[in-house]
Amino acid sequence: MGDDNVKAEALEILGMFQVLPRLVVFDLDYTLWPFYCECRSKREMPSLYPHARGILYALKEKGIDLAIASRSPTADIAKTFIDKLSIKSMFVAQEIFSSWTHKTDHFQRIHTRTGVPFNSMLFFDDENRNIQAVSNMGVTSILVGNGVTVGALRQGLTKYSENVNTSEKNKQKWRTKFSKNSSSSEQNEKN
Repeated sequence: MGDDNVKAEALEILGMFQVLPRLVVFDLDYTLWPFYCECRSKREMPSLYPHARGILYALKEKGIDLAIASRSPTADIAKTFIDKLSIKSMFVAQEIFSSWTHKTDHFQRIHTRTGVPFNSMLFFDDENRNIQAVSNMGVTSILVGNGVTVGALRQGLTKYSENVNTSEKNKQKWRTKFSKNSSSSEQNEKN
C-alpha cells in the first residue's frame, strides 16, 4: 500500500471520530522504523514502516501535532535518519535521549514544550513497559507489534475516544454530586 493510499485510509479513519487527540507521540525504533538506531550507521539510508509516512501526513493534514519520544542511546543517528527521511519538520517536539524512566521524562518535556495536557495525547510504542508508565500519566497509549499501522491508528483513536468519554462522564457525575452537595449546604445554612 503506497503512502497516498495509507494517507487516504488514515484520513477516512480520522473522519470517523468526533474527538481527536491534540498531539500524537511516536517512538522511533520498531514503531516508525524497523530497526534499532544503535545498530545502524549514519551513512545508511533508513526506511520507515510501510504505513508510517501516510499516517504522519494524514495526522498533519487534520491539524494534529506530532512528537517523538525515543530512549535511543544514539540520538545523533536517530536525528540524522529523521533528516534523511525528510520528516523532521513534521514534529513539534523531538525528545530523543537515553533514560531509565520508561519515557516519563520525555513526556514531561513534551508537555512543557507544547502545553498539551497528557489526557489530550495519543502515544504509540513497541515496548510494554513504556506503554504502562506513560498510561499512568494519563496518556492514551497503544502497543504496536510491527510498527505503526492504520489498524493501530484505529485502535488508538478508539481507545482515546473511550478515555475522553469516560473522563466526561466522571466530570458530569462530579458536577452533579457537587451541585447537590452545594444545594444541601445552602439549605442547611438557611435553616
